Amino acid sequence: MAGSSAPNSDAGLLERVRKLQPLIRAHAVGTEQRRRVAGEVVAALTDAGVHRMNVPRRYGGHQSSVRTQVDVLSEVSAACGSTGFTALIQAGCAFIAALFPDEAQDEIFADPGVRVSGTLVPKAKARPVDGGYVVDGTSPFATGCQDSDWHLLTAVADTGDGRPPRLLWTAVPMSDLDVLDDWHVSGLAGSGSNSVVARDVLVPAHRVLELGPLLGGSFPSRRNSADPFYGMPVLLLFCAWTAAGALGPARAALAEFGERVHQRGITYTFYERQRDAPVTHLQFAEAAMKISCAELLTDDYVSLIDARVADGNSYTTEERARIRAQSGYVARLCKEAVDLIGSASGASSLRLEVPVQRAVRDLNALNLHSFVNPAANLELYGRVLSGLDAGTPFL
Repeated sequence: MAGSSAPNSDAGLLERVRKLQPLIRAHAVGTEQRRRVAGEVVAALTDAGVHRMNVPRRYGGHQSSVRTQVDVLSEVSAACGSTGFTALIQAGCAFIAALFPDEAQDEIFADPGVRVSGTLVPKAKARPVDGGYVVDGTSPFATGCQDSDWHLLTAVADTGDGRPPRLLWTAVPMSDLDVLDDWHVSGLAGSGSNSVVARDVLVPAHRVLELGPLLGGSFPSRRNSADPFYGMPVLLLFCAWTAAGALGPARAALAEFGERVHQRGITYTFYERQRDAPVTHLQFAEAAMKISCAELLTDDYVSLIDARVADGNSYTTEERARIRAQSGYVARLCKEAVDLIGSASGASSLRLEVPVQRAVRDLNALNLHSFVNPAANLELYGRVLSGLDAGTPFL
């Protein structure tokens, strides 16, 4: 199990994470090469309290505001996109674990520094048996699974009565799963998003969370059901978490570009310093404006999510669709900014030890995520604005 030395509060969490940035950056190249986050970094983030942000306070967690979570995860992502993405998935899966029946939470959160991974791609099958389900199958994109204690594996359960199958989140100890070493990719390469395999794993009923009712705002935890913090819609939270994964690398790339323009010229021109070229001024300003717009969009919907926790009001369908569109647009703006920075950074920036090329690849990967994808999210929002059904329950 993970360590449990972090303070029982999120006070100072952001500052603790900022102090870890040199360590995270020092391991960034190795993280890509190993295709998983360095153990030293995982332990440091756990000790800092990053994985406690969504753990219930009664177990020693923080229940950090969404604003705090976005700020913290942005700082991790600025140092290494793969590490940031792994952290946001593990912190997010702890939130989902807090929606499971209380008996399951007692098991999962026995250590408040627990690390939880999860998948939402329903490739595995769940067969009903007396007292629970037997889960069998492979589930891809299991970010951070090798450094997690529990995994929330999505499985499809056939109802057997002609009705559509049910989607289930099943909480399984990682010791009960096999990991396929199949994460060979160009972006977010260090996130360790391998496939996990369940081979006839028995999952007791109290460690099962049905996805359909959850999307409708109903979940089985008795102790958390009245807590406004856990009334936040999971999918809208994912929009906030992924914004952090986009903003961090974009801000870091912009800062790096600001340093490089003073240190290099533009080859085959008379510019001995890139900072003197008018084209650099245009590139720098446009990239900065795109990131500023992304920050403003993020601030808008993060403020709304935090406000709903405070006032208890429900979301309209248009608000939910807009948040999905905003999150996708944030990812697009950050990608465009970093693409511009990358194209302006010269061939020397292609070297693997230069962070900007990694930011380009990581943001491209993030934009390809099916829930983040800007075009799909814009279409969804446009449907709602046009008075049509959203066409998906994933809002």
